[in-house]
Amino acid sequence: MEQLTIKELYNLEETIAADVFEGATYPWEVLPKIGDYIIALGNTLPEEKFEKRGDNVWIAKSAKIFPSAYINGPAIIDEDAEVRQSAFIRGNAIVGKGAVVGNSTELKNVILFNKVQVPHYNYVGDSILGFKAHMGAGSITSNVKSDKTLVVIKGAAGHIETGLKKVGAMLGDNVEVGCNSVLNPGTVVGQETNIYPTSMVRGVVPANSIYKNADNIVEKQ
Repeated sequence: MEQLTIKELYNLEETIAADVFEGATYPWEVLPKIGDYIIALGNTLPEEKFEKRGDNVWIAKSAKIFPSAYINGPAIIDEDAEVRQSAFIRGNAIVGKGAVVGNSTELKNVILFNKVQVPHYNYVGDSILGFKAHMGAGSITSNVKSDKTLVVIKGAAGHIETGLKKVGAMLGDNVEVGCNSVLNPGTVVGQETNIYPTSMVRGVVPANSIYKNADNIVEKQ
């Protein structure tokens, strides 16, 4: 299960939220902690770089926020990030340095590492996206099972009970998700992997892979 660990998926130097992962082995363990962590961290952010807007919303002065975007707290928008028109940030969201939250994209209970792009019509809920991860237009995370039971991470080496009803996707650094793909609850994608457009993904996808479909996952050459 080593490939599912935080240290195998993420470079913690590429997020303002590195401390929230302390003491955790797997990334989904921090999902229930995001809201409280944002409030604690936000109150320590330097006023020369961040301004507080409304209840528990901290926005870097260098960030670009379009007038039609909606940001509900707790939330932190880090330096040089861009939140575009009609974006809907529902709360418990950390948007990393230089990240892009695009047109009509919705975020809820997420950590976006630096340089993440969710630029066009994406839904990202109860998920963690690593450094430079990119979700193509219309791709989404599905974070609740249809039968409403607790999410289980299912990999070739076995299963891990999360104890959580809502778990979206854990995307490692530099993951590319093709347009109109659906990442089912509890999906984990290793670093440097590409997901083909219109894919329906579930379970664990190894690092340095190309996911064509569930029966055709090849190692990058």
